[in-house]
Amino acid sequence: MAGSLSVDLVAGPPGAPLDGTPRVGTRGRMIRWLLLRLGGVVFVLWAVATVTFFALRLIPGDPAEAVLGGPGSQASAEALAQVRADYGLDQPLATQYVVYLGRLAMGDLGDSYALRQSVASVVLTNLWPTLVLALVSLVVATLIALGLAVWSTRGGRVSAAIGSLLEIVAAAVPHFWLAISMILLFSTTLGWLPPVSVPGPAGLVLPVLTLAIPLAGFLGQVMREALLDALDSPFVLSARARGEGDGGVFWRHALRHAAIPAIGLIGWAFGSLVSGAVVVETIFARQGLGRSLLSAVQSRDVPLVIGVVLVVALAYMLVTTLTDLADRLVDPRLRTVPR
Repeated sequence: MAGSLSVDLVAGPPGAPLDGTPRVGTRGRMIRWLLLRLGGVVFVLWAVATVTFFALRLIPGDPAEAVLGGPGSQASAEALAQVRADYGLDQPLATQYVVYLGRLAMGDLGDSYALRQSVASVVLTNLWPTLVLALVSLVVATLIALGLAVWSTRGGRVSAAIGSLLEIVAAAVPHFWLAISMILLFSTTLGWLPPVSVPGPAGLVLPVLTLAIPLAGFLGQVMREALLDALDSPFVLSARARGEGDGGVFWRHALRHAAIPAIGLIGWAFGSLVSGAVVVETIFARQGLGRSLLSAVQSRDVPLVIGVVLVVALAYMLVTTLTDLADRLVDPRLRTVPR
């Protein structure tokens, strides 16, 4: 009994490691993971704001002219001096940077130079159209990629070769070339769809396909390779040994395993779609953050540029956090292994 008592004292409570070190519970790991994520979000937002601020300041030209309408405004020297004093542009660059960071920390994005509106209102007005475009494109790209992956892995050698070729070609197509080609085909030649984005589902088809097809090519390659690896894995042989049919093995086991790397890429895919939205929204004359960002860069509208970039970075971090949570739900091993 004494020996048993001594063993219990050394080993610790049931479920604890034998060396006596405390085990971090699932809740503790999750809290630590969330705190690390929060710190990462703050760091990314600070880095994005810093890089954008100094990059725009390095563009040749006087920011005061941008406030007054650009170099063609022919503003007087007195007006330029007044604007520099009002916006703090006459202060050293380091002082401007510190003041702007202080405003951002308070949630004040400032006012747009060109639009004479608060940056927050401009961003909120253009955020929803871009989110709709990106999310619908992500769903369409995932469905196309899944279809290509399933067809190329279950259809034989010819299907595998054709599917692989389609994935490579789709992933390599630039957005601007694909957009122009689809306008020429579906709008100018066939007359099926409008060449610009109009209200309603018809105006969303060409922009969505322009964003979804290149992304589907990349995701399709990842899913196909993951499916092939899963079909050669020991758990598939074990499922077959238990009497599972080919369909059950594929849809219940292999496909779930193949979804793990695809889910992990959704965060990157969302960032890719938002960056591609700059081109797509411009070509199709669609309202959104991408088009607003391009106009703000051209007019050196510093507050609006930084506001749009910060919102996009925050959305990207949110999506990557949700995809990591989805990874942990799909793959139980990640719930016990801290990342």
